[in-house]
Amino acid sequence: MNPRLVAASLVLNVFLIGVVAGGTGWLLGRSGPGYSLESAGSRLPAGDRKAFRQALREVRRESRDVIVDGQQARREAANLLQQPTLDAAALAAALERARNADATVRTRLEQRIVAFAAAGSPEDRHLLADALLRHVGRQRTPPVKNSP
Repeated sequence: MNPRLVAASLVLNVFLIGVVAGGTGWLLGRSGPGYSLESAGSRLPAGDRKAFRQALREVRRESRDVIVDGQQARREAANLLQQPTLDAAALAAALERARNADATVRTRLEQRIVAFAAAGSPEDRHLLADALLRHVGRQRTPPVKNSP
C-alpha cells in the first residue's frame, strides 16, 4: 500500500477520533453538571442566571464571523485530509485558523464573564469560583483567614 495513503489515512482517522471524542465530551457536558465558568451560570440565582446567559449570547452573536471562520477552517482541514496528496502546510494553516478562532471566542467569553463577576455579588463570585475549582479537578481550599 502507498505510504502516503497510509499516512493520510492515519491523520484523517486521528482527526476524526478527536472530533468524535470532542463531540461526545461536549454532549456529555451539556447534559451533566458543568464545571466550567461558562456552565457555572446555571448555579446562579434566577435573575443573575438570565443576565449571565444573555451576556454570553451577546458575545456569541458579536463573534459570529469568528465562529463561522473557525467552522470554515475545520471544513478546509477535513477537505485537505481527504486529498490524495496531503498538503501539510495548508492543513497546518487551516488548523491554526480554527484554533485561533476558538481562542478568540474563548477570550471574549472569559472577558465578559470577568465583567459580570466584577459587577456581581460575592455570593455569585463564590459560585463561579467553586465551578472553576471543580473544572481543574481540585478540591476547594479552606478560606484564608485575615490576620488582625
